[in-house]
Amino acid sequence: MEDLLNLNSRAVTSVLKLLIKDKTTKKNILWGTSSYSHLGDTYGEREQILLDQVTGFFASDILPRVAKAADDQAARTKKKAEVFTPSWICNKMNNYCDEEWFGRKDVFNVEDGQTWTPTEGKIEFPDGKTWQDYVDSRRLEITCGEAPYIVSRYDTSTGEIIPLERRIGLLDRKLRVVNENTESTSEWFKWVTRAFQSVYGYEWQGDNLLIARINLVNTFIDYIHERWYRDPNNVEIKTIANIVAWNFWQMDGLTNRVPYAEQRTAVEDGQISLFDDLAELEKAPVMDCRVFDWRADKSIFFTDIIREGKRK
Repeated sequence: MEDLLNLNSRAVTSVLKLLIKDKTTKKNILWGTSSYSHLGDTYGEREQILLDQVTGFFASDILPRVAKAADDQAARTKKKAEVFTPSWICNKMNNYCDEEWFGRKDVFNVEDGQTWTPTEGKIEFPDGKTWQDYVDSRRLEITCGEAPYIVSRYDTSTGEIIPLERRIGLLDRKLRVVNENTESTSEWFKWVTRAFQSVYGYEWQGDNLLIARINLVNTFIDYIHERWYRDPNNVEIKTIANIVAWNFWQMDGLTNRVPYAEQRTAVEDGQISLFDDLAELEKAPVMDCRVFDWRADKSIFFTDIIREGKRK
């Protein structure tokens, strides 16, 4: 199961410090689960994930859900409603999204029950839409877990490694399109970067989020190996890791805030009770999560995106 993450690979370890960062708080992401509390006080669910807790010998403590003990899986399902979706269902749902975008079925693969056959030849685009439009089209996986809808390096329900040509994630599809439409290394990396900038996801539990981020970085490594037969250089891997750290963030999906952030609901809603200390309420931190708008080249509040969507 360790091969699923490659936490101790040179490329991954070179950017782990970036991958545990929380761009909103400017600290590290939190564990967000009590699954590791038996390892010590610094592994509590409200504690930050530290670099030395996820490197070297301790890297083996970070496991994808499929490799966790059955009782731990059950406890996480009960407490956080953690249930991971088999790849064939992810494929079915992603195919539906692409059917809507392309206006036709079976663009990337043809389903056959719980398996699928990748389509052959170069992907054709409908009138009025280009391959660049597809790469730039934004996708969000809510409560993303290990991000199986975005990247499909392995089946999250079985642990089975999925060969590159059979991958069905939304980012995998974009990277296939980039491979089919670029010739030079510079053009390829430009559009791979834009593909990574176009996919987003949020998650409460810090270990899941870290695994999702690592899965995206490992996906980049897989594709550069396949296309150019080499490892990424320092600039390339750090560029991708920084995008991933922004685009896949830790958030309470009910409040759109950092997990465990203090709530100022009374002040915000104008409903202050006689028992509220107004001064203390006003000082309490409200950590609305920030994401990055890569086309506008600035960070924005996720709540602003939601408000804009509602106005439309």
